Amino acid sequence: MSELLSPFNEISRADWADLGNTTDMPLTEAEIQQIRGLGDFLDLKEVREVYLPLSRLLNLYVAEHQSLHRAAGSFLGKSSGRTPFIIGVAGSVAVGKSTVSRLLKELLSRWDGTPSVELVTTDGFLHPNAELEKRGIMHRKGFPESYDRLALLKFVADIKSGAAEVTAPVYSHLIYDIVPGEVIAVHNPDVLIIEGLNVLQSPGADQDVALSDFFDFKIYVDADTQNITSWFLDRFYKLRESAFTNPASYFHRYAEMPVDKALARANEIWSTINLPNLVENILPTRSRATLVLHKGDKHAVERVLLRKL
Repeated sequence: MSELLSPFNEISRADWADLGNTTDMPLTEAEIQQIRGLGDFLDLKEVREVYLPLSRLLNLYVAEHQSLHRAAGSFLGKSSGRTPFIIGVAGSVAVGKSTVSRLLKELLSRWDGTPSVELVTTDGFLHPNAELEKRGIMHRKGFPESYDRLALLKFVADIKSGAAEVTAPVYSHLIYDIVPGEVIAVHNPDVLIIEGLNVLQSPGADQDVALSDFFDFKIYVDADTQNITSWFLDRFYKLRESAFTNPASYFHRYAEMPVDKALARANEIWSTINLPNLVENILPTRSRATLVLHKGDKHAVERVLLRKL
């Protein structure tokens, strides 16, 4: 029986690490500590062996993108403005995609050709809590229908058109809601990283295009579901001892609950919201990625799957 064909080249951690041996480490341990998310594992070895080669690969993709853009302009007989190279980063809650995105932003900004790198999360395009309550979907926050998908599509389309400035709403994890009147401005960067749960999804029933149609490179941060479950509960416990103690926090009540009741609620949130969203909406998009980073139980990347050209 012939082997099952795959659209990906599967690369072991050791072989992938060899690809970055000739590249100098641009970050210090102190800088990595600032980038690392709560509960995530990230040290100099992980950055050197996994993310430095990835940043080099992305730098090559950006260079080719810019070259193709110039060639197309020459063919058409006109000079058009530069358009940003867009990277989408997807994955479950608690898998570490935010840390990956922040790290890639820092690494890519140190490469020649990509000094300007900006990062936007799709959290800012969630409907405000009042709207979610009105629609009766507050319990489905993070599911595709909880986002203003048309606004998100317009934002990315404007970016890709080369607009000098495009703004996005700001989301606060402290208040668990959109911050009224506050925006983040994106100024035609060399690279824009867009991070979010559902950024690799196919078009919705009311859409002709998908958000990911505008992406030049797509990353999926992957791990076994039981590991992600463990990481979510561990992070919840740590937040209960830190950020949730702030009286302004939307989740402050969990800091005041007995720990067993708080963790029981965390299990309920995972099993009724985050896990169904992962299984139904997020995990099925993995096959749409250009590159998959698969983590083991210690949060370290064990293997890389790179889509064949």
